[in-house]
Amino acid sequence: MKQSLQLKIGQSLTMTPQLQQAIKLLQLSSLELQTEIQQTLESNPLLEQEDNLSEIQLQDKTPDRDPEDITEIKTAADNVQENRAEQTLPDELAIDTGWDDIYDPAPTAALSQTHNAAGEDFSDLFENQAKPADALYEHLIWQLECAHLTETDKQIGLAIIDGVDDRGYLTETLQDIHQGLLIENPEIEMDEIEAMLHFIQHFDPIGVAARTPAECMAIQLRQYDSDTPHLTKALALVERYLDYLASNDYAILKRRLQASDAELAEIVKLIQTTNPHPGELVSKTHAPYITPDVYVSKDNGHWLVKINRESAPKLKINDTYASLVKRGDNSDQNNYLRDHLQEARWFIKSLQSRNDTLLRVARAIVARQQDFLEYGEEAMKPMVLRDIAEELDMHESTISRVTTMKYMHTPRGILEFKYFFSSHVSTADGGECSATAIRAIIKKLIAAENANKPLSDNKIAAVLDEQGINVARRTIAKYREAMNIPPSNERKRLF
Repeated sequence: MKQSLQLKIGQSLTMTPQLQQAIKLLQLSSLELQTEIQQTLESNPLLEQEDNLSEIQLQDKTPDRDPEDITEIKTAADNVQENRAEQTLPDELAIDTGWDDIYDPAPTAALSQTHNAAGEDFSDLFENQAKPADALYEHLIWQLECAHLTETDKQIGLAIIDGVDDRGYLTETLQDIHQGLLIENPEIEMDEIEAMLHFIQHFDPIGVAARTPAECMAIQLRQYDSDTPHLTKALALVERYLDYLASNDYAILKRRLQASDAELAEIVKLIQTTNPHPGELVSKTHAPYITPDVYVSKDNGHWLVKINRESAPKLKINDTYASLVKRGDNSDQNNYLRDHLQEARWFIKSLQSRNDTLLRVARAIVARQQDFLEYGEEAMKPMVLRDIAEELDMHESTISRVTTMKYMHTPRGILEFKYFFSSHVSTADGGECSATAIRAIIKKLIAAENANKPLSDNKIAAVLDEQGINVARRTIAKYREAMNIPPSNERKRLF
């Protein structure tokens, strides 16, 4: 084989580091972006966060104080500092000595009150604080410690509480708990574990450590007075016929319990007073807060879109370090500063590009979905990524990155960008109806249906067909399941 040299001309796409960085920042969520910015600030000395000095100066100049007031404030501050300076730490302290016993409490202690000087109530602020993940475990352990038990019973109680999940159910079998306890205490009997289980099941919240929903609700029902109406039949339903109640098979329930429609309705109401997940009363998790990327508001009949500046702080180049860069110097220190200066400029430019792209896409979405913002989900128009990409002369992959994990604060709530995109269904007059609008119509029809005769999927399809929307029954079932709405036989109610 003879070797030879050939010259070819061609084109290839090469992603520069700047482009790679811009794409990376574009697909990050607001929380991930803040983490990325913080890491970059820590690694690059030439990059710093821009302080709003002008706003601070305006705030300082706003309240025009009298010179005498300023003198009084300074005098009070000097007195506080002198009092602090006079307080010295003794050479020896008692073992149970607290910090407040030596030093006066700080003025910020007043923040613990639920009202401020203006009378504003902060009680909701403290109520909304998320509880620790093991709140239920600690709550049960506290009750176990308060009970006067032997060391063996405490050991059994700890083993049982270790097997309780956040819902309040015992996830381990008594046999497994018994086998685990036999390693350290071979004398423990199975009866002791069962007795301790019944004891813990009456802890607060009542019904905790139950093994099944039926057992949990039965424990709670037994707390009622014995003369409570329909209590006996309610216990029988929970212990033996709970599956029929879950499937709304009222005919079998009336026959098995020998109850009329009115009596069965009262029995079901009594059962509904119980809580099938008692652990959630203590270990209830809080939904995470979402920081919107853009704000949408209406002003003088026009919809405005603004970037949320708080989600990403404004950055700038450190002038002190930048002035140390010497163009003709090839020392290691100068090269280090020059490289980081270029990286800082790229990063700031990539952030600006991200905000510009995000704003353009958000404005295009709002312009197409003004009817939704005005009238609700039923007015949502069909829209796909290609529509926005062609309008903004961008690639669909870029639109996909922009709309993933990005949120928009609208008068109808905080919605993800992806929420505004949906497929379409043809209508009888040749128009199009979005899948989001169809789901909203289905939800509205089911909410207004007769509980004794709920609408089937075929009936809903017929109602939509009368409105000019051609949707198959299987499509109705798919949308209904996506909204976690049970079928018609499970939605049937006696009352």
